[in-house]
Amino acid sequence: MTILLARLRLIGDVVFTTPVIRALRRRFPPARLVYLVEPAAAPVVLHNPCLDEVITVPHTRGWQRLHDDVRLARTLRSRGFDIAIDLHGGPRSAWLTWASRAPVRVGYDIPGRQWMYTRVVHRPRELRPRHSVENQWDLLAAVDRSLAPPPDPEIDRVEMPVDPAAVISIAERLRQWDVDAAARVIVLHVSAGNPFRRWPESSFAELACDLAAGGADRRLLVTSGPSDHEAALRVVTEARRRSGSGAARIVDAEGLTLAELRALLDRAALFVGGDSGPLHIAATSDVPVVGLYGPTLPARSAPWRPSRLATVSVDVGVLPCRPCEQRVCVPGDFRCLTGIGPATVRDAAERLLEMPR
Repeated sequence: MTILLARLRLIGDVVFTTPVIRALRRRFPPARLVYLVEPAAAPVVLHNPCLDEVITVPHTRGWQRLHDDVRLARTLRSRGFDIAIDLHGGPRSAWLTWASRAPVRVGYDIPGRQWMYTRVVHRPRELRPRHSVENQWDLLAAVDRSLAPPPDPEIDRVEMPVDPAAVISIAERLRQWDVDAAARVIVLHVSAGNPFRRWPESSFAELACDLAAGGADRRLLVTSGPSDHEAALRVVTEARRRSGSGAARIVDAEGLTLAELRALLDRAALFVGGDSGPLHIAATSDVPVVGLYGPTLPARSAPWRPSRLATVSVDVGVLPCRPCEQRVCVPGDFRCLTGIGPATVRDAAERLLEMPR
């Protein structure tokens, strides 16, 4: 048996599919499992021990995408997949799932796309307080009824195995940043691909300054996505200005790959960041996590991992506009993010730093 899993687009969403991968391997030990993913999120699954192959879909547009997809469709069809599961539901992934011509094709009942599947699973349109891993898991019951029981993070956590080459490269980076083996590393991820999930730069700067002041052995590593390095640099500059003699403890950790970030998290004492891909990468490690949630709900995207691992989700509480579709801020002031005070996040971070590991 050969099974195709398709999950295009975002890093965090690919992380949320990893419990499904493990469940399929457990249910079908001899099966060949193939994962279809875009380049940005490919590192999440490249070293997954439950997968036999990862196919990377070119992230192109216009006529080039049409050309690439037709060529990929021919490849998928030639592979003779028995089952194809669309874990995404977008137009492209639905079409590629259909184009595989697998006898069993599973996907969500999204209007205009149901015909591409042989088995359809209902997905409510409203933003329910239900975790994304559970939503993905619904598709498994359509493959095999024995997979219907709900997922358990104690058994099937999200995972991203560490790339051995990244362990070597991150050790070299830490040496260059003058972070010695005795230092307590705190990772602050200050960007998000979605502007609706970005905590204010001034709040991050205040938090970095406060945490750096908590001990001479601390090193604050400020990370960001490639397009947000200028924002991260502003955070670092302001935090250093406020920190005075502690400024050297705040490091501009720019340029990390996903694989390097994952390796760094095994070395870290704490991760703090918004609801974006790096937060979910952190969830695949054992590092204590403080997650910041603005327009999204922790119930939908908090770290899916064993309860023994320290995790705190911080949000502003109940607002009439929260959660939202993240297309327009109705109040216009992003109060779901600006309402989260640096002192609240600092206190949560300090509690986790005080816990034994």
